Amino acid sequence: MANHKSALKRARQTVVRTARNKSHMSTLRTAVKKVEQAIAQGDKKSAEIFFKAVEPTLVKSAKKGLIHANAAARKIGRLSHKIKAL
Repeated sequence: MANHKSALKRARQTVVRTARNKSHMSTLRTAVKKVEQAIAQGDKKSAEIFFKAVEPTLVKSAKKGLIHANAAARKIGRLSHKIKAL
């Protein structure tokens, strides 16, 4: 365990940030799964609606550093490609 005041503070911040990141990642994964399920069912309309909600979330997550920018772009591209193929 940390002994210095600044190290103790960093440890507290890490706990809070880890919890926040886990929550955001869980929300992001759930949203992406909803789009993928709609695509799997062949429901283009609901897939587009879910995708319009997911896209800004992915961009924001990449901007905040939660996921890599290229990973966000790749997910957006693949999902939009699948939706267009329906």
